[in-house]
Amino acid sequence: MPKKHRQLFEKIANFQALRIAALKAIRGKRSKPRAAAFMANLEKHLLRLERTLQDETWRGGGYTVIEVLDPKPRQVSAAPFADRVVHHALCAVIDPIFQRGFIADSYSNRNGFGTHRAIARFEQYQQRYQHVLRADIYRYFPSIDHAILKADVRRRIACPQTLWLIDALIDGSNPQEPVNLLFAGDDLLSVAARRRGLPIGNLTSQLFGNVYLDSLDHFVKEVLRVPAYVRYVDDFALFHNDPAVLRDWQARIARFLEGRRLMLHPRKTRVMNTEQPATFLGLVLYRNGLRRLPDDNVRRFCNRLRGLRDRWRSQTVETEDVVQRVQSWIAHAEHADTGRLRHTLFRNGWFDPWREPHCSLDARVLRGGSWNNNPQNVRAANRNRNDATNRNNNSGFRLASTPPVARVAPFTDDASVFGSVHGQ
Repeated sequence: MPKKHRQLFEKIANFQALRIAALKAIRGKRSKPRAAAFMANLEKHLLRLERTLQDETWRGGGYTVIEVLDPKPRQVSAAPFADRVVHHALCAVIDPIFQRGFIADSYSNRNGFGTHRAIARFEQYQQRYQHVLRADIYRYFPSIDHAILKADVRRRIACPQTLWLIDALIDGSNPQEPVNLLFAGDDLLSVAARRRGLPIGNLTSQLFGNVYLDSLDHFVKEVLRVPAYVRYVDDFALFHNDPAVLRDWQARIARFLEGRRLMLHPRKTRVMNTEQPATFLGLVLYRNGLRRLPDDNVRRFCNRLRGLRDRWRSQTVETEDVVQRVQSWIAHAEHADTGRLRHTLFRNGWFDPWREPHCSLDARVLRGGSWNNNPQNVRAANRNRNDATNRNNNSGFRLASTPPVARVAPFTDDASVFGSVHGQ
C-alpha cells in the first residue's frame, strides 16, 4: 500500500506559499488585465485567499470557455487568475507526492519528462522492435470519472482539508462535451448521476489526468509485463516483435479501461509495423532516425503567423511577444528535418528570430557525423553513448548551410510565402 500523507494543508493555505504560487502563475501573463489587477493589489488578494481557504469557504470562479477547432474540435477552459494561484499552491505540495509513484516511461506534464524525451524513447523502441500498438483514449478529459479520481487521490493523501480543496476543484469543473458511453451494469439514470470531465487548461487537470492513468501504467508494466511502453497523456504505445501479442495486450487493456470508465479510440488504436512512419507528439518518426514535421503542423504555424502579423500591424501585440511565440515553435521544429522550412522562412524575410543579441540559437542548418557510422546516428538524439575513456580515430565530416536572412520587418505582404512554406 502506498504511504498516505497528512498535515499538508498548512503548506498550501499560508501567505508565503500563495505568494510563491502567484509569482508562478503570472509568468507570461503580466500583460493580461485581470492578472495585472491581481498583482497590483497582491497582498490584499492573497490575504483574502488565505482566509477563505482556511475557513473552507473558498469556491472557484467561473471559467472562460474557448472553442478550439484546429487540429480538432475541443473545449479549452480558462480559470480566473485567483483560482490559478490556488492551483499552483496545491500542485506545489501534492505533485511531488504523486510523482514518486509514476513510472519512468510516463512523460506528460513532468519536469524532465517532456515531449522530446518521450519522442526519443519512442524512437529507441521503434528501432528495436518490429511492431507497435498505437493507442489513444476516446475523449479522455471529458470522460474522467469524478468518483474514481477522488478514490485514486485518497490512496496517497489523507489530509482532510487538502482533500476538501481537491474535491472542491474537481466538483467545480465546468460541463464538458458529452461522452455517451455505457459500461456493464449501467442504465440511463446511473450514467446521468455520475459526474465526469475535467477542464482542459487547468494545471490541476494536467496532474489529475496523470493520476487517473497511473493505474494503467502499473497494469501494463506489472501485470502485462510489457518491456517497451511509452505514454504521453492519453497517447501511448506498446512495442513487441509479435503482432499477436500486441493484439492480446490491446484486448486486456480495453477490459482494464472499462473498469476506469474509459474506452480506447476505435480509429486511433491499431497495430502497426515499425517500418511504417509513425506520427507521435507532433513529429513523423521514421525507423532510420529521420524526423519530419507533419504538413498539418506547418499549415497551423502559417495560420498562426498570419494572425500574429495582423495583430502586430494593428499594434495589439508587442514585437517581443511575437518573437517569443515564433521562437517557441521553431525550437520544437528544430527537432525535425526542417531545412527547407527554415530556408523558406529566412529567405523570404518572414521572421528573423536570431537578430536578438541575447539569443543563442544559430541560423545554420548543420548535418554531419563519422564515415563509419549509420545514417541515423547523425542525429544528436541517436549518437552513440560511449564510456568517457573510449577513444576513436575516425574520419568524419561536418556540413553547414547558412540561409540568407533578409533584414526586414518581421512580416511580409508576399502571399506566396504562405504557399511555399506549406509546400515544404
